[in-house]
Amino acid sequence: QVQLVESGGGLVQPGGSLTLSCAASGSISGITSMGWYRQAPGNERELVAIITTGGNTNYADSVKGRFTISRDNAKNTVFLQMNSLKPEDTAVYFCNAIRIYIYWGQGTQVTVSS
Repeated sequence: QVQLVESGGGLVQPGGSLTLSCAASGSISGITSMGWYRQAPGNERELVAIITTGGNTNYADSVKGRFTISRDNAKNTVFLQMNSLKPEDTAVYFCNAIRIYIYWGQGTQVTVSS
């Protein structure tokens, strides 16, 4: 089992920045990738960014150039730096990890509004 705990969400004005963190614990050896997804009301959950154990990254087109995913392997933590936030970035952000199965965190709300 892998446990994931997200933090760092909140309310921010358009154009602002937030950094999300996701701490993994439990059976973390063998995790091949970790990522961030988001789900806005009435929408399906969508990929935001993923990072593999080797450091390869992939981003949704809508966040390229604004968001950066990174990981601290020593702390088993993944970060999502979000800059130039837009109202359409408003959603619940979920962390996930793949280790044979897919594990999800509980989500953290990000609201971009003036």
